[in-house]
Order: sequence, then C-alpha cells, then structure tokens
Amino acid sequence: MGRKNTDKIVFHQIQVLDAGAKGVSVAKAPDGKVIFIPNVVPGDVVDVQTFKKRKAYYEGKAVKFHELSDYRVEPICEHFGVCGGCKWQNMKYGQQLAFKQNEVKNHLQRIGKIELPEFEDILGSEKQFFYRNKMEFSFSNSRWLTEKEIGSTEDLGNRNALGFHIPKMWDKILDINKCHLQEDPSNAIRNEIRAFANEHNLAFFNPREHSGLLRTVMIRTVSTGEIMVLIQFFEEDKANRELILNHLYEKFPQITSLQYVVNGKPNDTIYDQDVILYKGRNYILEEMEGLKFSINAKSFYQTNSDQAYELYKITREFAGLTGNETVYDLYTGTGTIAQFVSKKAKKVIGVESVPEAIIDAKANAERNNITNCEFFVGDMKVVFNEAFIAQHGKPDVIITDPPRDGMHKDVVEQILKIAPKKVVYVSCNSATQARDLALMDEKYKVTRVRPVDMFPQTHHVENVVLLELR
Repeated sequence: MGRKNTDKIVFHQIQVLDAGAKGVSVAKAPDGKVIFIPNVVPGDVVDVQTFKKRKAYYEGKAVKFHELSDYRVEPICEHFGVCGGCKWQNMKYGQQLAFKQNEVKNHLQRIGKIELPEFEDILGSEKQFFYRNKMEFSFSNSRWLTEKEIGSTEDLGNRNALGFHIPKMWDKILDINKCHLQEDPSNAIRNEIRAFANEHNLAFFNPREHSGLLRTVMIRTVSTGEIMVLIQFFEEDKANRELILNHLYEKFPQITSLQYVVNGKPNDTIYDQDVILYKGRNYILEEMEGLKFSINAKSFYQTNSDQAYELYKITREFAGLTGNETVYDLYTGTGTIAQFVSKKAKKVIGVESVPEAIIDAKANAERNNITNCEFFVGDMKVVFNEAFIAQHGKPDVIITDPPRDGMHKDVVEQILKIAPKKVVYVSCNSATQARDLALMDEKYKVTRVRPVDMFPQTHHVENVVLLELR
C-alpha cells in the first residue's frame, strides 16, 4: 500500500530548469531528486503530480501552472500533447536551437572529456513545419479516446483511426486530422484513404486480435514534387485492395509511385517483405545540385531533404577537398554524401551493410554519370580491413555517418591504424559520437564542431565534427 502513495506525491511550485533527453523537461524535487515532466517548458513554474518513483528520479505531469515561461509559444497543432511527435512545439524555435547546441556541447565535454574548439553556431532549419519527406501512419479499429470522449455519454460511433501510435502504447492509435510535418497533399491523401475505407466498410487492423485488412500507409515526398504512397494490407483481398488503390490513383493523379505490401506477420516492418508496384514507377527522384537520387520504398534517405542539403554542404566544407584526395565514405547508405563530394575528390569509396542501399547507390552514380565512386556492401567492422585498404588505396579523408549507436570499436581502431589526415564525423547522436571522439583523441584533434537542426519541434539534433591528425 505504501508504494502506491509514494508514487502519487504532488510537489508544489516547482520551477522547470532544463530541456532533457527525449523531449522531456527536467526539474528538481524538494528532496534533490530529478523530476522528468513532459509538455512543460524550461522557466514554467508548476505543481507536479508524480506517477513513478525511482531511486534517483521521479516521473510526473504538470497538474497546475503558476507561471508560464518566456520561452513558451502556443502550439499550432490540434494534436499537440497527445501525439508524441513534436514535443517541443510549445517552445520558441530560437530556444529549441539553444537547447540543442547545449546538449551537443555537454555530451562532447562530459562524455568526450577532450579538448574542443569554439563551437560554431547550430544551423537552424528555414522550414520549422512541413519539412519531413517521409511519414508512416497506422490503421486501428479502436482509436485512442480523449479524456473528454471517455467521460461523455454520447455514442462515440466509428472507432476507426489512421494516425500515430500513442507513446509507449503499441496498440493505441491517435486519429490524425492534420499533421504539420509533411507538405500537402500528405494530409489530403491520408484523410481520403480513411474516408474511403470507412465509406466502403474496409476493415481497419486490430493489433490485439491480428485481424483486419488495412495496416499502414507510408507517404514519401521529394523537392521535385514526386510522391510515393505505399499501403500495407494485412491479408490479400484482391477486390477491396484494387478498390482502394484505384480510387487513390484516380483522386490523386500526381502520385508518381503507388505500391502495396501484403504482410501477415506479427510486426509491420516492410524490410523483409515483397513490395509490389501497382501504378507508376517503383521509385521517386530527389534532386540536389543537379544530382538525382532514386528513393524506393525501402531506401534510407535523410528525412528532411532541405536540411540534408545543408548538412552535406557542411560535411563537404569540413572535408576541404582539392580534387586530389581518396575519400572513404563509411556507412554510405545510398551513397548520397559520397556522390555529393565526388566532384571535389579524386575517388570515393563507399561502404554500407545494407545490400539494397548499395544497389541504389550504384544506380544513382550511373544515373548521375559519376565514374569516380565505387560502392561495396558488407559489415563495416569486417569489410574495412587491411586487404580492402591495400586494394583501394589509403584514404586521405574519411567521412563517417554511423547509426545512433556510433561506430564499432573495431572501425575506430582501423581508422586510428590507417590514420588519414582528416576524419569528418556526422552523427545523429552526440553521446555516442563523444564516446568515439574520446577513443580517437590519442591521434586526432577536434578542430571544428557544428550542430545542424534537422528536426524542428523535436529534441533530435545532428552534429558534424572535423578531426585532424595531431
């Protein structure tokens, strides 16, 4: 019984101090422990009801506001606070940037414990909304109800939803009316799919019972105006599948690529599924400085096209190429950075573990008439060895853009062994980047650091670091 009571403590007049990890803000309880609170802004003074107590911290929610922070703005999205997407929409954009810059600085100093240059200012995003080129929405036949709806005695009618998972709830979907993350016609396409499916009684997925027809929708858009839509069905039902796909193609003739998947697996990932082309072609084309990049349903591509271009320009600038260098691009993905820097390099070698990405990279290089890029598939820590370097030449510059976990320690060791003059390290997680920089500190000095904001209204931040041989 005692445990329950300690979970529900209310702390009064608590000042929110900082923006913490995962978009949740941080305050201090009277006993000195940290409190994590969502949907508040540093500078707010609030009463907090705790719902979780741990040895070193509490988790709670603001139940009363005494003072509102100067950093606050009114969120523009009707779904803010319930949808877990844009957690910082209630914070001024300039302040978001300051917190992101600060987080990178803290990680590099605290975890890296290395000598650092003066940080360059974070590069903000010109677009603060409608910047994503890829969105995925899920169907559910038991949508998330608001507290108001739960308390209402009215018949709630149709419970179908097409939208986003409620944070930490795998089976609950928030029905989305208007999302501010992807340019139109994204909202129009999603709302049309839902309206048509409801009108024709097409079954929305039930994640608990594993039944229903409609499972997920992915919409990809690019700066060239091309659009890809992929509907994932849980089971094959030719008549209804064609009914909705034909309707969509007639209603939105601007769709470049209409595809579908029939996936009866427990999980809805499409990476191990056959993607079937229904209308148009099976890829869309993004363009950057005259280079064209094909994006298919399974391609990894930076989710903010405009800011990706800025990120790549900074990467190229940090590399400082003169035209005589051999460049290795590790974790090259579909070879976007490799091709982007290729005109300033003698040759570029790209390495990536996903075979489909390398197929894309080679096709893109051919499409762009780039002859000085070669791409290889394999696990980085295995492929990137002495024999590989002997065959392709010692790199003068290494560009590395690893996943969130950072580089494998064997890869770091290999870089230290080869000792190229420069390493440009692009990271979406400055904590693991800081760990890797500490490992490289024996031979390399960090000479430039510049964070880049790819995801306004969220806590995520990219960071570019230039390392030069000591």
